[in-house]
Amino acid sequence: MKARFLSYAVLCVFIGFASATLVAQAPDTTAPGIKGKEGSDSGSLPDSYRGISLGMEIDAVKKQLLADGLFGYRGERDVSLLPTMNRSLIETVGPSFIRRSWFQFHEDKLYIMTFNLDSERVDYYSMYSTLVSKYGEPVTLDPRKAVWEDGKITLSLERPLTVRYVDAEVFKDLLDASGSEKAASDLLREMFISDF
Repeated sequence: MKARFLSYAVLCVFIGFASATLVAQAPDTTAPGIKGKEGSDSGSLPDSYRGISLGMEIDAVKKQLLADGLFGYRGERDVSLLPTMNRSLIETVGPSFIRRSWFQFHEDKLYIMTFNLDSERVDYYSMYSTLVSKYGEPVTLDPRKAVWEDGKITLSLERPLTVRYVDAEVFKDLLDASGSEKAASDLLREMFISDF
């Protein structure tokens, strides 16, 4: 019995030593770049798709959409003004892999591209696998979406099957401005209520 216990103890120590050695010899995956949950480094995220880049002027995006039949862009009737200042939206309905796409602009510059894909032609797992092989593990992963970030671009794959590119800097500026506008309106509300 003591011999069996001693053999078991030696085996546990050996396994612990082997595990510690493997961890110590593992390559350093904390280099700068895109870091997912495993710390992978795959370079920077793309800021464009099919010749349309974040930061492009609205007229250049319209021209590119007209030249590419994948989006089904029909011209000015696909463009609308959003109810907030300096924002426009182009919405297109595609005949193929992309069912619907949205291009959001702030001050006539593209800052969000959203593509709703045809789930009969493309599946979530194939898209996820491709993005992981190109950009490493996502920084956020939950049942609703996978998100990759590099400080400039946020790329997300959302269920059921939507791909979104976001200019992170412009988006943050808009959120900050929205927060300060809300704070000012809250203050005015409190002043109004206190008058009673």
